[in-house]
Amino acid sequence: MASLLCLNKAVFLPREPFLGFRTDPPVTDVILSVNPFFSHFPFQILTTGAPKKKAVFVLGSSGTGKSKLAIDLALRFAGEIINSDKMQVYDGLPIITNKVTDDECAGIPHHFLGGIHPDADYTASEFRRDATSAAEEIAARGRLPIIAGGSNSYIRELVAGDNGEFARRFDCCFIWVDVDWSVLDEFVADRVDRMVEQGLVEEARGLFDTAGDYSRGIRRSIGVPEMDRFFRLESVSGEAEAAAVLEEAIEEIKANTCRLTRVQREKIQRFASEDGWRLHRVDATAAVLRRKEAAAGRVWRETVLAPSVEVVRRLVGKDGILTRCSGAVAAGRKVPVTAVVGAGQSL
Repeated sequence: MASLLCLNKAVFLPREPFLGFRTDPPVTDVILSVNPFFSHFPFQILTTGAPKKKAVFVLGSSGTGKSKLAIDLALRFAGEIINSDKMQVYDGLPIITNKVTDDECAGIPHHFLGGIHPDADYTASEFRRDATSAAEEIAARGRLPIIAGGSNSYIRELVAGDNGEFARRFDCCFIWVDVDWSVLDEFVADRVDRMVEQGLVEEARGLFDTAGDYSRGIRRSIGVPEMDRFFRLESVSGEAEAAAVLEEAIEEIKANTCRLTRVQREKIQRFASEDGWRLHRVDATAAVLRRKEAAAGRVWRETVLAPSVEVVRRLVGKDGILTRCSGAVAAGRKVPVTAVVGAGQSL
């Protein structure tokens, strides 16, 4: 027998065979129907017992503003950020890996922003172990863990790996920052040009090794392998030829980054379509498109920050009245990933 707590009374229902968690209908439908035999997904009314810890995930392709949003949310919800970018976990290459600066961090603690040796091969399972421990420590201090980064293999392993242990410990909320392709491609090209101005070439040169392995560690970062041919030719070719090769390398960096953004977006979409995660999509197209205008700050706050704050507020606000199981695949089965909804509110 399984029990359902409703209005401080226990209602006992026959236990049905586990069929896996599916994407659920609107919360308001369940709240209004108050039907204890609703069979689309398992649910329970929360009691006054100790609530589960909360965790926010900020997803998105490179260049969509994940880091900025994570910092803005951390400032508003006493958060600390766990970096889930698999290149930014390594020491070095702050320009090429686009690490946030101390000023951009705005005093918000960042975990795993560096700290791993550049030649190491830091695996997704190692990240799951370390990030889970960090999230527990952050939550124990009464702060909100915010996991942000573009390495979706790390994110999936964290949520669903180890038989879904993280999802059982934390109520997980997923915010997906999305930008239209044409706008994002233009931004990526512009950002690579800025990185070159900031010292991308010299930064890559410092890591250049004629016997270097571009399949391990930080050398996998886009911006490093593409420069290899230029470094090999610059001392034995004429100035014009070297300049042409350098230009080709920069264009290759732009093209590879654009391809990466598409792969990242496809993986995020599979979180919803295949794993059943409930994603809160925030459209940052206008904010990226108008980033050079005087109104850029206002557009960001209205179109990206405000809806994201509302999502997180509903997660960490007053004790929820309903847990919603969306499901994350783990070890061949599905485990619950929960969004907590405040009284009378629907996500």
